Amino acid sequence: MTSSTPPTVLLTGASGVVGNALLAELPSFCEVIALIHRCACPAAAQQVCGDLTAPRLGLDRATYTDLARRVDVVVHCAAVTDFTQGPEATHALNEAGTRAVVDFAADAGAVLHHVSTAFVARHELTRSRMGRDVGEAGARPEDYLDSKRAGEEVVRASGVPGVIVRPSIVIGDSRTGQIAAFQGLHNILLMLLRGLMPLVPLPATSLIDFVPQDVVARAIAALIAADRRDGEVWVTAGREALHTEQVLQVVSGVCTELGLSTLIPRIVGTDMVDRLIRPVFLAGGLPKRALRRFDDMLAMTALFADAPTFPTSLGELPGDPPPLTREELEAALRQTLLHLARVKKLGDAPPVTRPLAAGVPA
Repeated sequence: MTSSTPPTVLLTGASGVVGNALLAELPSFCEVIALIHRCACPAAAQQVCGDLTAPRLGLDRATYTDLARRVDVVVHCAAVTDFTQGPEATHALNEAGTRAVVDFAADAGAVLHHVSTAFVARHELTRSRMGRDVGEAGARPEDYLDSKRAGEEVVRASGVPGVIVRPSIVIGDSRTGQIAAFQGLHNILLMLLRGLMPLVPLPATSLIDFVPQDVVARAIAALIAADRRDGEVWVTAGREALHTEQVLQVVSGVCTELGLSTLIPRIVGTDMVDRLIRPVFLAGGLPKRALRRFDDMLAMTALFADAPTFPTSLGELPGDPPPLTREELEAALRQTLLHLARVKKLGDAPPVTRPLAAGVPA
């Protein structure tokens, strides 16, 4: 790559949340090739079908060699983010798949931008590691976090020029709320919109650190444009992260706006849930499916319990998004809630009038 030649970027996970947002950002100054697996990605002009768990990325030798010759930068977004997939499937992509991407970057002489998560810093937060009963939960955040830590170690040990990018929870586009797929936090927000969470097992002041997907995409684009080749970059709300009470206030405001019944959940400590609510009021009194949903919610919210402030790297590079303000975070959360309500046909949600990118579901 020369200074006058636009870089060619191989993007994994192009149909996912961060990958899809990058497809709206990178083509303005990069040539982008999407490595797809099962599903085509309509937003990508160039696509190669492969498999991160197979030798040579699942490509024949000639295709692999040609791709390695062309690619200057690899952005690795592909990952298992479903906390219910179990350790084997999660590590197969998040660790072994990262090793395959690292090998390709080495063969290509390319810089690697590896998308991890800010929550790798939180070793103690899952319920099982805090010594708490996980009940009927199918969600195991510890499997995901272990696999992402292992993926980071693969990158660090490889010797390949690489940047580890650590976004916090990624929500929808800050302007439209649109997102390629609803993930863990969206499920909690949906339960709140539907009035299905009479309690929230978090301290009122626990930080809920999230960032809009377009902010993550612009941060990664700035790293590529600046030819950043090493280090760790935190894409988080940092000191401005909303806490539990503020998130609930935004949800309540959107419920009122949409004409939904406003149920303000009671904020309770995890000790009360474990000592009283679950064994006395829930055990034996709920269908197994409902109890599992409750325990999955406990597993998710444990990630935020008494959360420390994440560092943030926003604003450090030319073209990088500035640090987020609390007002911007509240506005972005509102858009995510409105989009979620629209897709799920809740209340009087207005239609989305500003498309994010081709291929993003309305």
